[in-house]
Amino acid sequence: MENAYKRKKQPEVIRRALLDQAARITLEQGLSKVTFQAVADAVGVTKGGVMHHFSTKNALVLEVFNDAMAKFEAEVNAAMSDDPVKYGSFTRAYIDATISLGEQGQEEYDNQATLYVLMLGDSELRELWAKWANEQLKKHAATDNTETLCMVRLVADGIWLSDFSGIDIADKQSLRDRLIKMTQRDFDTSSN
Repeated sequence: MENAYKRKKQPEVIRRALLDQAARITLEQGLSKVTFQAVADAVGVTKGGVMHHFSTKNALVLEVFNDAMAKFEAEVNAAMSDDPVKYGSFTRAYIDATISLGEQGQEEYDNQATLYVLMLGDSELRELWAKWANEQLKKHAATDNTETLCMVRLVADGIWLSDFSGIDIADKQSLRDRLIKMTQRDFDTSSN
């Protein structure tokens, strides 16, 4: 007797759902709550189904981090390619990838939050973030290597951390606009 209904296997769809749910659990409950069982329950698969894709929790967490890094980098690169002014373009893209403005930025905010939460809780992930950031700073040294632009990126990180921590920020749009203005060569006195 043949099974009248047989579900088609979709390993990439399941893998994507596992990554998305592990990221959601990380943001909502913290890294310690990311377990194979919690992820399996969120996706509607068995614990063995999670283990089919990821041999250890560390492998799952690393893949969630790499996924979030790839999305963040793609967002930064897309913004840079749309920017007609090369000077400060990496810093402007970094600001917009880091500071969430309104509902349209919620997915990007969640992605950035996933990166920060994961790296704050894991020294190996911090090393991966530092490696990526240092590579970007070297890559964009000709356009984004001034004290002012460094301070602007650090302020963007601080705004993100305050926002993530629930600290009220009166006018994020105004702060973002001021930071963007600081990336202009005629404003940046440290570029001379």
